[in-house]
Amino acid sequence: MIDPGYVRMMARYNSWQNSQLMPLLQDMTLGELAQDRGAFFGGLLSTANHLLWGDTLWMSRFDPSVVPPAAGIPESTTMHPTAGAWAADRFRLDGKIRFWADGVRRVDLKGDMTWYSGAMGREVTCPVAKAIVHFFNHQTHHRGQIHVMITGMGMKAPVSDLFYLPEDD
Repeated sequence: MIDPGYVRMMARYNSWQNSQLMPLLQDMTLGELAQDRGAFFGGLLSTANHLLWGDTLWMSRFDPSVVPPAAGIPESTTMHPTAGAWAADRFRLDGKIRFWADGVRRVDLKGDMTWYSGAMGREVTCPVAKAIVHFFNHQTHHRGQIHVMITGMGMKAPVSDLFYLPEDD
């Protein structure tokens, strides 16, 4: 399904995308960040917070050195009250994701993984590779929502096409 090169590329893509969003979000007022724009999680900061929460949760499943978030999905949107606080944690987690991805070997992508899903209220088992694809797909999905909210404000959103990912990143 996937190989270690895919994992490294998507980790780089995630980091690149978030590094483009950070200054945009940090330049906005709290009112602009908090305004409900009709996205699944409401506004820009709440969506960015949920995405950071989800990434932290998934990374805690892939890398035991990452501590899972204490809160559940309902509280995921309020992890950080400001874009600056969000950006600091986002930067740190993106570094951890890239470090983890750099160490993934082909054998690490084989087999199943099992975890307790709070959202489903039960234990879940699926192939490791499928869980990793979901992890990166979830990021892209919510960044897409952020992109729509930014363009809906009349602003220019960052480039998001994968083929523009810098090679020397």
